[in-house]
Amino acid sequence: MTATTPDHAGLSRRGLLKVGLLGGALLGSAGLAASLGGCSASGPAPGFRCLRAGDLDLLRALIPVVLAGAVAAPRMPEAVSGTLASIDRNLDHLSPEMLKLSLQLFDVLVLPLTRGPLTGIWGAWANASAEDLRRFLERWRDSSIGLLKMGHGSLLQLVSMSWYGRPESWAHCGYPGPPTV
Repeated sequence: MTATTPDHAGLSRRGLLKVGLLGGALLGSAGLAASLGGCSASGPAPGFRCLRAGDLDLLRALIPVVLAGAVAAPRMPEAVSGTLASIDRNLDHLSPEMLKLSLQLFDVLVLPLTRGPLTGIWGAWANASAEDLRRFLERWRDSSIGLLKMGHGSLLQLVSMSWYGRPESWAHCGYPGPPTV
């Protein structure tokens, strides 16, 4: 039988199965551990529709690193709180299945059992330095595991879209705002 995939495809069927099995096992074990520990069963944090307390800790640490250079340091606290509100609103408008996947990603990142080995952040997110967070993001971006690369892209897209969808971000990138009708 002749191979029909181009040589540059980069992922064989065997590789795809390995990534799928590893990802399924990782998310399954994280979900099981989170539900046994009461993590994923918790409801949204007060004032939020989707984000939970642990998710907020993660995102409060991560957002300033992702927005570095786009937001002046004195304005970072208000940018973080506004971006959190936008992330929550964006998650609330996802399909139930996409919301479930996003919350599973947060579970993997928040649960100490999986956070340390996968991110290199062994303590609480609030105690991680900006350099620790940059190394974590680079580690996932450059990983040979496709699932970690997808997680990296998802995190960056979620934060970036939520920030750049806010009017206070537009001046930095030269966008005058939508036309008045």
